[in-house]
Amino acid sequence: MPSPELTPDLTSLKSPRVTAARRLAKRSFRGKERRFIVEGPQAVREAVAHLVEVYATPEAAERHADIAEAARSAGVPVLTASDAVIAEMSDTVTPQGIVGLCRFLDSPFEEILRARPRLVAVLANVRDPGNAGTVLRCADAAGADAVVLTDASVDPYNPKAVRASVGSLFHLPVAVGVPVERAVSGLREAGARVLAADGAGERDLDAELDDGLLGAPTAWIFGNEAWGLPEATRALADDVVRVPIHGRAESLNLATAAAVCLYASARAQRAPAGCRSVTST
Repeated sequence: MPSPELTPDLTSLKSPRVTAARRLAKRSFRGKERRFIVEGPQAVREAVAHLVEVYATPEAAERHADIAEAARSAGVPVLTASDAVIAEMSDTVTPQGIVGLCRFLDSPFEEILRARPRLVAVLANVRDPGNAGTVLRCADAAGADAVVLTDASVDPYNPKAVRASVGSLFHLPVAVGVPVERAVSGLREAGARVLAADGAGERDLDAELDDGLLGAPTAWIFGNEAWGLPEATRALADDVVRVPIHGRAESLNLATAAAVCLYASARAQRAPAGCRSVTST
């Protein structure tokens, strides 16, 4: 049973707070307010430094008391709400009882360049929010220094993208709305070799590893889920690299290909003398 003090104090679906939260489902309103919604205990826990408010059912507030305490310690109001209110604020079919209202947290592209990143994922014309969030998660797991979304890519604050990132959105710098030409030229000027990942690439990822070329700072460009990278974008890169298909599969999906490429670079960059030293006996 919930404690008496956790009795819901927000129950009306017509509350201005609820209305404002629901409007953030639309990109135009997110951009105007520079705020977005995170759902579930894992995402809210990761987002504490960027939270404006937290809403939770009495049961969820008790179950995740550590999150509520962390939010309050950071000066973030924690309001209890009915199941219906949480469901109205959420984008998922089965809400987990806790949501957070967050500030935008994207980083200026120039700030990322000043840090001289060694591994960057660039999403060019990626339109599916689930894929964008998953690539962001892969980049985080591989130890990338940043993710850059071009001006033709999906909004990383889309609810599905936020969920798919599983908290990684809050772990590494993300630049949004960068023209692909500027992304490539800036990263090259910052010392990165720019590689376009494409199934029709002349270079092979295995050959890149065998030749010891992935140990240097690298920016990988990943393209649209359906049609990949246009010729104009491929031409901007220093090389176009394909992931070898050793079996009978026609191709790899975007997130899988990104994970393979990013981890290949991560392994090479962490080897004392290049990737060969990891595999040699």
